[in-house]
Amino acid sequence: MMIPGARDLDGLRIAVLGLGVSGRAALETLSTRVSAQLSAWDANATAREAFADLDGGANEDPDALLDELLAWNPDVVVISPAFAMVGTEWGRLRDAGVKVWSEIELAWRLRAAHADGSFAPWLAVTGTNGKTTTVSMLASILQHAGLRGVAVGNVGTPAVAAVSATDDDAPQAFAFELSSFQLAATESMAPAAAICLNFADDHLEWHGNREHYRDSKASIYANVHGPRIYPVGEQAVESMVLDAPKLEGAYNVGIAIDTPLPGQIGLVEDVIVDRAFVADPAQAEALFELSDLAHLAADNGVLPFHILKDALAAVALARSIEVAPEHIAAGLRAFSGGRHRLELVANIDGVRYIDDSKATNAHAAQSAIRVLENVVWIVGGQAKGASFTELVAKVAPHLRAVVVIGVDQEPWRNALADAAVPVHYVDPAADKPMREAVAQAQAFAHSGDTVLLAPASASMDQFASYADRGEQFANAVRDLGGEHGSY
Repeated sequence: MMIPGARDLDGLRIAVLGLGVSGRAALETLSTRVSAQLSAWDANATAREAFADLDGGANEDPDALLDELLAWNPDVVVISPAFAMVGTEWGRLRDAGVKVWSEIELAWRLRAAHADGSFAPWLAVTGTNGKTTTVSMLASILQHAGLRGVAVGNVGTPAVAAVSATDDDAPQAFAFELSSFQLAATESMAPAAAICLNFADDHLEWHGNREHYRDSKASIYANVHGPRIYPVGEQAVESMVLDAPKLEGAYNVGIAIDTPLPGQIGLVEDVIVDRAFVADPAQAEALFELSDLAHLAADNGVLPFHILKDALAAVALARSIEVAPEHIAAGLRAFSGGRHRLELVANIDGVRYIDDSKATNAHAAQSAIRVLENVVWIVGGQAKGASFTELVAKVAPHLRAVVVIGVDQEPWRNALADAAVPVHYVDPAADKPMREAVAQAQAFAHSGDTVLLAPASASMDQFASYADRGEQFANAVRDLGGEHGSY
């Protein structure tokens, strides 16, 4: 295998701004695959130490850092998602007319090609909620199809490292999770198929406004010359598909939680059938049964609606590259839900404690709550510019009480001002906010209730990550005693 795009980067001056996981992978791949002049830049001097042999620098002052970077005269800057589009870094680079690429854009340009010149297909997923579940399901399906498929992008192995692999065991298909941050600096990527799962306000503080956030998500369809997949009834996503450029070979495929029309994949009784990727759309081909997802049901036996929708999305993407039904069913049966996504932690005195720390926005939290009743809801964290009034109104019939954590609680005070259930606000300065939240939730809960951590917010104000937040919840629940689930 070879990397045809590498020669296009030879001789360029390429700066990598932000030396986290994606930035380090970009530098390591560039240094081994491309003959370019490289430099490494970060606000953190410790992060910069690993690349002391390269040009570059570190400075906590954004303007000073950009003064030095621009003085280096880069042709391209590969930028980390940590730098908000409304921040100094993006603004200075735009004003200077420098090309700004995401690690995903770099990965697209450094794809390894087979001897016949073909490339492993990219199957791309974005959306406000459900991306990780969908690409993980898809990766499992691709593995069972013998394609050595892997999940990359915003999850798993850094994309640029995975797609530039040239060994005989390199993946033959990629399941891409793409955030709006990554898509904002990605221009030439042309996936074999793509889907936006859903759209709701999120990350507005990064993008500056709802329109730019929406446009970044919609850009996943911009260069697709094959199936542009969308969830039927999601009007915001349907509009993205309708607004996408009219390209040769592009066509629209719907996924539906009812009987599919021609050009759709949907549900007939307990069987998911395909009327999109078949020779005759008048004839439906069975793909899998609901029983293949039974292991993903909540402990009350109900399969969450969003899990089924994510499975349909993964299956549609797999069908776009002709994966057979038997591999689809096997891949779904082998998929496990993963940590911190509707994970039963314990059952104590008849009260279930569920960790959905991965619900970092309103859309995800709503999906979790609507399959439950009598919920003591632990919420809060970094609001990312969102309002929660509409969310609270939608889930109010499911609530027993609410416990609010996080440093900035004002959005929740506004949303819960007229709540008909008890609300407790954990002191933002509390030394162990999750422990206090769990103790208060236990005090509110009755036998038969569910204490649910579904914060609808990011975690970095009080925790290292959503995983750390989930672990602290699980640890606090463990200390209550009782019959525990698997961790």
